[in-house]
Amino acid sequence: MLKLIYIPGILVGFRFAIAPLLLLDAFDHQTHSWFVFAYILAVVSDIFDGIIARKLGVSTAQLRQADSWADISLYLCIALSTWWVYPQVVLDFQLPLLGAIVVQLLLFATSLIKFGKFPSFHTYTAKIWGITLLIATVSLFGFGNAACLWGAIVLCWVNSLEEIGMTLILPQWQCDVLSLFHAIALRREQLAQP
Repeated sequence: MLKLIYIPGILVGFRFAIAPLLLLDAFDHQTHSWFVFAYILAVVSDIFDGIIARKLGVSTAQLRQADSWADISLYLCIALSTWWVYPQVVLDFQLPLLGAIVVQLLLFATSLIKFGKFPSFHTYTAKIWGITLLIATVSLFGFGNAACLWGAIVLCWVNSLEEIGMTLILPQWQCDVLSLFHAIALRREQLAQP
């Protein structure tokens, strides 16, 4: 019988497994009807892995980092799928998309330089960004509408800049810090300790 404590890890693993399947489906420059459904299931797994882990008391830094890597894997596969299926959309949005990529890479570089690890904050802005990515991806792959990409791009900037600020503020690497305000409070707390 499956132990409940393994469910969050299984959900993270599910996302790792779905990502290359989405990419494989888009390889021939078109997607099938299950693409959007599988992507939505991956997003649902992302929502519930953390909730279940916290409820079961198994939300470890290692699990949260794996969750972040699963997100990166999923969205890299979605990005490449978009290039293969909707290359004109990528070309139409090339400057804003390039800006979003640069600010994300700047976040990763800042965290790697300061802490030697990728960030794993799981902020409120990251959750909102995830919702805008869901809407944009379903709109594009389900209905051929790219207009919602603007929301995802703007939220990428907002989230990345907030997390860069958090990285610079925090004296040590920390996962699950919900906002810049939480990071400031955590810094005060950590610096007040003898």
